Amino acid sequence: MPTAPSPAIQPTTAPFPVSGGEFRAPGGELFRWGPLWPGVLPDWITKPVLLIVLSAVAVCVFSWRAFGRPALVPRGVQNIGEIGYLFVRDQIARPMIGADGDRWMPFLLPLFLFVLAMNLMGDVPVLQLPATSHFAMPLLLALLCYALYLGLSIRTQGLVGYFRNIMFPPGLPVWVYVFYAPIELLQHLVLRPFTQSVRLFANMFAGHILLAFFATVAWWFLLERPTVAGFGLGVVGVLMSVLLTAFEIFVQVLQAYIFTLLAASYIGGALHPDH
Repeated sequence: MPTAPSPAIQPTTAPFPVSGGEFRAPGGELFRWGPLWPGVLPDWITKPVLLIVLSAVAVCVFSWRAFGRPALVPRGVQNIGEIGYLFVRDQIARPMIGADGDRWMPFLLPLFLFVLAMNLMGDVPVLQLPATSHFAMPLLLALLCYALYLGLSIRTQGLVGYFRNIMFPPGLPVWVYVFYAPIELLQHLVLRPFTQSVRLFANMFAGHILLAFFATVAWWFLLERPTVAGFGLGVVGVLMSVLLTAFEIFVQVLQAYIFTLLAASYIGGALHPDH
């Protein structure tokens, strides 16, 4: 991995490198980070790793403040925590899992908060990078959810029963199973964790690229190369940066919700198979 020009945490929106004094849109270099402190810290301690750790710490601190010493009448952080708890319970756990949904809240609520915190790191000044824009983190979480799904499915249905239910549901003509069985096996063993992780990664990656592009336009045409002709473009860059930041926050919350919703649907499918 290329080494960053400075061990300090760097902003990812401005200033951007140019080629021959010409405007160049940001690209994949936004996501390539070397060691934070070469020669002092291990090389694997990079900015994305730091953001993941900060997100985990933020979730732990928030949970401790919200639920550590609950009061009968919630106030402050506890009030926000209970709103989040009720949202995950009523909009994710119970609809997807059913009566057993409340038992899975200790898993689903931290999962939702952790993904949300990593997503929102893209809006924190100086940090400005969603940790989930690196594919490894969404994939790791998706594999964790899927391992839980497989374990629950096999424990609930048995190894043979699980594969029979997904590959050979009753009521279909025999010849249909020739096509149906391998497709369902591929979907359950490969496509589910892949699509769950790619959906989160792609949204965070694309959103960060768009924000960086319009921030670069604003910086370039208003500060680096200000001209009368380029002033309008710079203003558009500023306005779009503000609008896209607001929209990106919405997408970050939505993607945390969808990721947790899929995890809950897998749990529900494992506990209550259709066949």
